[in-house]
Amino acid sequence: MSTIHIVTGAGPVGSTLALQLAEAGERVRVLTRSGSGPEHPLVERRRVDASDRTALREACEGAVSIYHCIHGSRYEAATWRAELPAAEQVVMDVAGEVGAVVVFPESLYSYGVVEAPMTESGYGWASGGKLGVRSDLLAARGAHSTPTVSVAASDFYGPRVRTAHAGERLVPTVLAGRRLWLVGSLDQPHSFTYVPDLTRAMIAAAGREELWNTFLLAPTAPPVTQRELVAQVARAGEVAVPRTGAIPVGLMRALGMVSSEMRELAETGYMFDRPFVVDSSRSEGLLGQEPTPLAEGLKETVRWWK
Repeated sequence: MSTIHIVTGAGPVGSTLALQLAEAGERVRVLTRSGSGPEHPLVERRRVDASDRTALREACEGAVSIYHCIHGSRYEAATWRAELPAAEQVVMDVAGEVGAVVVFPESLYSYGVVEAPMTESGYGWASGGKLGVRSDLLAARGAHSTPTVSVAASDFYGPRVRTAHAGERLVPTVLAGRRLWLVGSLDQPHSFTYVPDLTRAMIAAAGREELWNTFLLAPTAPPVTQRELVAQVARAGEVAVPRTGAIPVGLMRALGMVSSEMRELAETGYMFDRPFVVDSSRSEGLLGQEPTPLAEGLKETVRWWK
């Protein structure tokens, strides 16, 4: 009997990962509440709530790996605290019962405010708000008996990426030639991770037992400023560079006094008004992978949006 890989969630990470596995000849079962997911002969889509222990246990029978690619239903700390820890415990419990490793896509929130490039150490110390939720999730994974791997990425870009700083807020605006407003500074270096690089790293980590119970960084290209990113998107789309402005983080914090959405965005504004750089060289060596050059990744991103 052939093995099967479970993917919870069909967002940009879950869908990209499922297709990469299927295109490599692996059987994949995508679990979502709606039954959605990418179409491929080797991808089975099931309507399953990953927080439902009974339903998840049945869906994961025979699995060798579970890629848990589900995030909170709202971008706010209270929702994350209410939804994510319990769901992850269910996934890890079920994985332990069926003998599967769990691989998590992770953010850089648990590093908090940084003064130097981020490496595979220094994470998990941030507290409060959404940052504290991510730190607690990492601690719970480390305390569980089921083997896990967390693969952290910086801000996403790539095909299928919509709700991200380099997603629908940026790419279609540049391609349409409209004025663009970005968060923080336009001229601080910032790392952006290409989603297919993240998912390739997750797949590689799942298949290598010596990498289980570790924290890795997805292969991430050298940082660029937001101004440079806009110019490269314009170049990939063969359009003129639009007028671009910046919304100061201080203003976002002030608006957060009356807007909960702005308050949640302002919490991570520090990532965009000072250097926010990933050094993934060690993980690249462990995985035997390199990041996709930004220009190449943006060509694929623009092609998808068009």
